[in-house]
Amino acid sequence: MSSLQIGLIVAGVLLVVAVIAYNRWQERRVRRSLPEARGVAARPEPEPPRRNVERVERVEPTLGGERAPPATGTGAAPAFRAGEPAESTFEPPVDVIPPPAAFDAGADVAFDDVAQRTPASDALIAAEADVATIGGAALGQRQDAVRDTPQPDHEIECLIPLSPATPVGAGALAAGLHARIGKPLRWFGRTDARADWQLLSSDSGGRFADVVACMLLADRNGAASRAQLDTFARVVADVAAALPATFTLPDLTQDAARAESLDRLCAELDVQIGLTIQMPEPASIAGTRLRGVAEAAGFRLSPAGRFEFVNEETGGVLYTLSNLRPDAFSAEMLRLTATNGVVFLLDVARLADPTRTFDQMKMAARRMAHTLGADLVDDNRRPLDDAALATIREQVAAAADALHAVHIEPGSPRALALFSA
Repeated sequence: MSSLQIGLIVAGVLLVVAVIAYNRWQERRVRRSLPEARGVAARPEPEPPRRNVERVERVEPTLGGERAPPATGTGAAPAFRAGEPAESTFEPPVDVIPPPAAFDAGADVAFDDVAQRTPASDALIAAEADVATIGGAALGQRQDAVRDTPQPDHEIECLIPLSPATPVGAGALAAGLHARIGKPLRWFGRTDARADWQLLSSDSGGRFADVVACMLLADRNGAASRAQLDTFARVVADVAAALPATFTLPDLTQDAARAESLDRLCAELDVQIGLTIQMPEPASIAGTRLRGVAEAAGFRLSPAGRFEFVNEETGGVLYTLSNLRPDAFSAEMLRLTATNGVVFLLDVARLADPTRTFDQMKMAARRMAHTLGADLVDDNRRPLDDAALATIREQVAAAADALHAVHIEPGSPRALALFSA
């Protein structure tokens, strides 16, 4: 072995010894600081606030229809801020809600405010205009006009506001307006931040600086699924990319939870009242006779396979007349066959005045039973006397009160949306 090799070996050994010595020195320094570090780590950090869901079996949502979100900017209309949940007492049954995820369709500019108009917020705007320029009569006219105009409803819809780079016409939103994803979609536009929202269709005129897409969270077909919410977001993203526009995607996990809660609430409040007219055995009602009696009483045969009694002023169905048997009514069926009875049906949530409508239906059922020589009975085929009908009327009133309590006014656009198939 040469002297060079021996020298290299010695140098290597010395280097290894030096590294080991340095590492031990560093280890002693770390050990001296460990007691203090352990003392800091041992102090528990405060837990984030969580909803106390253990005191009750289940927490149901409440719709706060009269509450207006806070205003943003000087003189601006009450608004919700894109990317933040609008102020509401409707709370999904989840403990931790992650923050909304921003979704920008190819632009760096953050989305600005989009007003969520409610009767309460419009009252504020109208009051300001009243003090500045006009008399008190205009205030009531403005409130009535806005109340009768369809508006985005953040309580029962998933909202995705868009901010086009330049004002756009309804034609530019065609892909969104004609999208079908299993839940009703609505698109609204407005010309500026203080203008009213306008429900858009393919033939809507004008150009709109702000647009908001809305998807219903629940109806009688059930809650909106996460897959439907994701599809809705993709539809909006495609529209935004084509405009172009920026937008902020809401927390879809939170909206899916809201949809489930809303669906459970509506299932508990969904009340339909039936009064049955049944012929005594073995008698039956000829279809032609039934049609004549029903039409004389103001009913119209509907393609849905039932007779409908319609409010002539609004066009809304007040109550219906269906076959006691499983067969649906049709002109051909009524011409050829007979039935042993019919059912009057009243849908509480879809009526502006359920108790008054029940009184009307009760009278119509009594008259028809008398005309046909039939009995007015309940679902268990027990005769309905005045006391029994009074009890049913109380149930109708109680169901209407329950809807009022959660800010779903019977017969309102909100109720018609939630209690539709």
